[in-house]
Amino acid sequence: MTQGLATTFRLLTKTKNEAAIGLLIPALDSAHASVSEQALRAILDRHSVTGQKEIVRRLHQFDERWRSIIDQRHGRMSAALRDAVLAAEPQLCQNGCQAILWFHEYDLMPALINAAEDESNPNREMATATVLQLAELLYEELAARRDYRNRRDPQLARQHVIGSLEGSVKRFAKHRILAVIEAFLLLVHRDNATLKTILADPLDSSYRPIVEVLTHSHRPGIFRLVLSFLDDPHAPSSSLTLLAHRSDLKFVESLVRKIGYEPTGNVAMNVKKIDTVPWLQGDFSLLRELDDNAQFGAVQLAVRSGMARKSVFTVIEFLTLHGRVGGRRAASAALAKFNGAEANALALKALDDPDPQVQANAVGQLRPRGIPGVLGRLVDMVASPHDIVRRAVRENLAEFTFSRFLASFDILDDDIRRTTGEMVRKIDFEALDGVRQELVAKSRTRRLRAVKVVVALNVAEQLEEALIARLADEDHLVRSEVARALGACNTPRSRAALEKALEDRSLVVREAADAGLKPFGPEIPSQSQPAPLGPTESLLPPTQEFQL
Repeated sequence: MTQGLATTFRLLTKTKNEAAIGLLIPALDSAHASVSEQALRAILDRHSVTGQKEIVRRLHQFDERWRSIIDQRHGRMSAALRDAVLAAEPQLCQNGCQAILWFHEYDLMPALINAAEDESNPNREMATATVLQLAELLYEELAARRDYRNRRDPQLARQHVIGSLEGSVKRFAKHRILAVIEAFLLLVHRDNATLKTILADPLDSSYRPIVEVLTHSHRPGIFRLVLSFLDDPHAPSSSLTLLAHRSDLKFVESLVRKIGYEPTGNVAMNVKKIDTVPWLQGDFSLLRELDDNAQFGAVQLAVRSGMARKSVFTVIEFLTLHGRVGGRRAASAALAKFNGAEANALALKALDDPDPQVQANAVGQLRPRGIPGVLGRLVDMVASPHDIVRRAVRENLAEFTFSRFLASFDILDDDIRRTTGEMVRKIDFEALDGVRQELVAKSRTRRLRAVKVVVALNVAEQLEEALIARLADEDHLVRSEVARALGACNTPRSRAALEKALEDRSLVVREAADAGLKPFGPEIPSQSQPAPLGPTESLLPPTQEFQL
């Protein structure tokens, strides 16, 4: 651009003579880009509404370069944009609406609402659509991280926009524009006085459309609002009803995620007030579509709601048998809250579930249910390849531990010792170590009892080495009990140990060794010369010798 032309545009920009606009407007249509761009800047800098209207009129013809220039100065065009959206000319109104969205001109929401409510406005639908689009832009800006390079506070803009929308919502009976309702709900908080007043009055003209939008809108902002009622300690009953009746997949997933595993106090209180959840009744087609986490949350919703117990059990039964892994885990755990023949049968079926956690959940419920014959089933599951199942079995058969068995051993008869010992051997994996410790105890009484425990547990072969070592015990009664116990070990090592025990200095031990060898084969003849008696041993029967 020549120096003279630049000077001319500077003059046209600064002069107070309004006739300058008459020269600048035609320059917007110049074939020379440098001329048209300088004219555009000059008109914007003059703050001329007339010139700004002409810019808006041509907005659909501008390229990105022109839009960049306008974007730097768009704050100066509010008046022209307001006039444009109220204009009857379709292209001018369309350009004005697009510019409002382009520049995020939230302050012009009242103008859009006026244009939308005006029944004589031929561009009413265009203005209505822009109302909702502008609300969506503000919602996105509020949801995103604040950009402090933009000095405009989106929260203040929200207050201004909501104030305009509130007035239009109250006039809904006159204009019947559902988009205004949706824009309002997109931005409003649950504690908004206008919203709470309407939801508390079914006779209000805005009540039905608000409930309609809250029930069917898929906009994230509407999701947020509906779900936020769960946190309200004074939530309107209508809000909880519509929340429970929404059956669109994305909303249901959001709902059950919010409830989670352990809902907050207000959420739990409001869920308890819900006595009907249609999608948790009937064919469960929606429940079947939910993923693992969502099915888990659905169980929490069912058991924490005010639904009839029979309906809740039906949900638990369906998910236990047909749910995804997460659903089956949650359902099988919740099954513990239900009693009766149906619940018992379902718990038994859960034992065969391929998921170890489901099996473990069921294991923990069997004994309290008093199901006949369940003890044997539990003992069989001790051999499960899954550690979580084995731990669950041991926890639910806690009385069959070695320490408890040992403590009560002396008062048990032989039959009870054998049957209980078999249970302990299968359940308590530390039983063998416990017996080994008892076999080397300082107390002769404990060592004698330990040998008898070996027999009761039927673990002589597993403890063969420890038993053979006790054949050298200082007490002949311990040695004799060990010799009898080794008779259950059909191994060459035990036979050799017993044959050696036939040379023991105690007759009682030799007789026990002889008896212990009988299961091994032909009777071994006794030694012709018995070993000399120890200083404290005698030939009396064991009971008499013990009394001495």
